[in-house]
Amino acid sequence: MKRLLAGRCLCGAVHYSVEDEFVYALNCHCSNCRRATGSAFKPFAGIERDKLRITRGEDSLLIFGDERASHDVRCKICGSLMFSVVRQGQYVHVTLGTLTDSPTVSATAHIFVGSKAPWYCITDQLPQHDEFG
Repeated sequence: MKRLLAGRCLCGAVHYSVEDEFVYALNCHCSNCRRATGSAFKPFAGIERDKLRITRGEDSLLIFGDERASHDVRCKICGSLMFSVVRQGQYVHVTLGTLTDSPTVSATAHIFVGSKAPWYCITDQLPQHDEFG
């Protein structure tokens, strides 16, 4: 039986479930992820798009970007970034901070450290890549 993880936005208007079968997990330091999250980096886990379901508040979703291509999915009430649709719409990058339950995966590397915030120091021993890879 597949383990389902629960997630939600800050205000609770939007809830989702996602299978605990993430393919990868990374910490992204690119300038777009920093701006989207207001943080030094975005910790996320990637999974096939059909393994994530909105369970409450679909009418409270805000799509930022091209709905037919890559885009971010936020709560239009509180602004929480819950996930990004990527890779020609086949995958989602779930922002790990929106999960209520703990996934079995954890970040394996830092990506885009070539453009990381100069005021942030990476202190763990995970591999660091200047770009995605």
